[in-house]
Amino acid sequence: MSPAANDRQLVERIAAQDQTALRALYARHQGRVFRFVARLVRQDAIAEELTNEVFLEVWRNAGTFEGKASASTWLLSIAHHRAVSVLRKRREESWNEEVAAEIADTDDDPEVVAQKVDKSALLRRAMEQLSPEHREIVDLVYYHEMSIAEVSEIVGIPENTVKTRMFYARKRLSEILKAAGVDRGWP
Repeated sequence: MSPAANDRQLVERIAAQDQTALRALYARHQGRVFRFVARLVRQDAIAEELTNEVFLEVWRNAGTFEGKASASTWLLSIAHHRAVSVLRKRREESWNEEVAAEIADTDDDPEVVAQKVDKSALLRRAMEQLSPEHREIVDLVYYHEMSIAEVSEIVGIPENTVKTRMFYARKRLSEILKAAGVDRGWP
């Protein structure tokens, strides 16, 4: 039985209030959901809380799962909506531009980073410089190996918009890495 078919059966069992099925689904997908949310909200404590909320929502709404997409796509879609809500609330909090401008930037410049860390760490740092929308698309496509159609469903935007964001995200990553001294044809 494929993992996707097994996941569907787990969701059906969860809809029938089977706690063992929820534990199995959690064990299989908790890490992926946590990593996805952590990349969006950038705080592990909040990511842990949101991950738990995702599975709580699965428990409450498993009966509404239609199976049009895979269970993992459904989970990441729930996670995306939860994370976006948290980010939206954060943006609504007051922000003092003058105080923010006075905060010293203690980060190393790209040249120092390139000397200190390997290419993988440099790429993670470059990802942090992307907009949240572009970072999310790259994360889903490359780290979670989702198709354009799955990303479209998770994020709730048209497939062509996903492709456009991916194009600009890759272009921006290339510029960032080139500025950091990584000149090989990237990506």
